[in-house]
Amino acid sequence: MSADPTQVLAFETDCHLFDGCGFPAPGLHSFLFEPLWGDAEGVYFNKPMLLALLGSIIVVGFFWAAFSKPKLVPGKLQMVAEAGYDFVREGIVYQTIGRREGEKYVPLAVALFFFIWMMNLWSIIPVAQFPVTSIIAYPMVLAAIVYILWVSLTFKRHGFVGALKNFTGYDKSLGPVLPLAMTIEFFSNLLVRPFTHAVRLFANMFAGHTLLLLFTIASWYMLNGIGIAYSAVSFLMVIVMTAFELFIQAVQAYVFVLLTCTFIQGALAEHH
Repeated sequence: MSADPTQVLAFETDCHLFDGCGFPAPGLHSFLFEPLWGDAEGVYFNKPMLLALLGSIIVVGFFWAAFSKPKLVPGKLQMVAEAGYDFVREGIVYQTIGRREGEKYVPLAVALFFFIWMMNLWSIIPVAQFPVTSIIAYPMVLAAIVYILWVSLTFKRHGFVGALKNFTGYDKSLGPVLPLAMTIEFFSNLLVRPFTHAVRLFANMFAGHTLLLLFTIASWYMLNGIGIAYSAVSFLMVIVMTAFELFIQAVQAYVFVLLTCTFIQGALAEHH
């Protein structure tokens, strides 16, 4: 059964100020899409899934085209790809984990950074106009991948007892408060940390897209009579918010990868 069409459209295109209709504010319905294929109550394929697939193909295709036949004197495409790769490697991985330990995690960090950035960028690309990461399932899966890697690395590096000390922040100098401190650290590290890792990305993209929708819809809604003056102001805010979103989209990709590297560094560090 297909989703209700009224729950798919962001707003009614024939609704304007002074027409006797209320302002069609964006909400959760703005993040629901009819299936492009399949049944909404079963297996289906919708617009966010399509954007995620296309984004993956674009990222892989870009780096494949740039590095499939690398040249000593790089062309423009290879130069851009190398700049992006070096930014993540030198500016995030090496600065957080270190050159020796971090080198093996550079491919993961680069893949995460550009995949998340591309998923975010869909928000301002015409026709697409939707950030895939504003649906929490996608950040949760990415955070789960990082979480599994972090936990497995901790056990591999420190053993069972050492890993528990790492997760609980064991420090015998705390004395009587040690059990309480260990309990708080345990839940903070193994439950709260992966949750906030995902929610930070999701919440920023969800809020940003909602604001863009709000000003876009308002620009159209007030485009009637004297409301045209207000519509112009709202449209100016659309431009401002779009520019701001460009910045936030890159920052959120950076923060997600930075936290990923911080988790890995914590897993590899010796416990004192």
